[in-house]
Amino acid sequence: MQQKFIQQLIVEKEHLDELEHVNNVLFLRWSQDIAKSHWELLIESLTEKTGIWMVRKHEVEYRLEAKENEIIRVETHVNSVRGPLSNRVVEFYNNETQKLLVKCQTQWCYIDLVNKKTIPIPESIKSC
Repeated sequence: MQQKFIQQLIVEKEHLDELEHVNNVLFLRWSQDIAKSHWELLIESLTEKTGIWMVRKHEVEYRLEAKENEIIRVETHVNSVRGPLSNRVVEFYNNETQKLLVKCQTQWCYIDLVNKKTIPIPESIKSC
């Protein structure tokens, strides 16, 4: 689960707040979106039933603003797994300057779909 997953997005007018830069809440939403996309890619070849991830904790560090029409490179990877918990890092970079804009670290908890309780992350998932 250590491999990096990368996507790009373009800042559009509707992403801006009254300060004319990307609203901070969007970075958190985008963090969750890329986590979901990465997860779906990781499990697409699995035949077994999988659980679902729930957020336990977010830590977001806002460093630089993003403006309309900027291209943002979004990189994510899982940096640790223990029991039912995994820690995912999502970093947003200005694609032109390569400067880090925002770093989000999220602790996710793996949940059984049937009983909605935490379960250890299966080895088959860890090895994806």
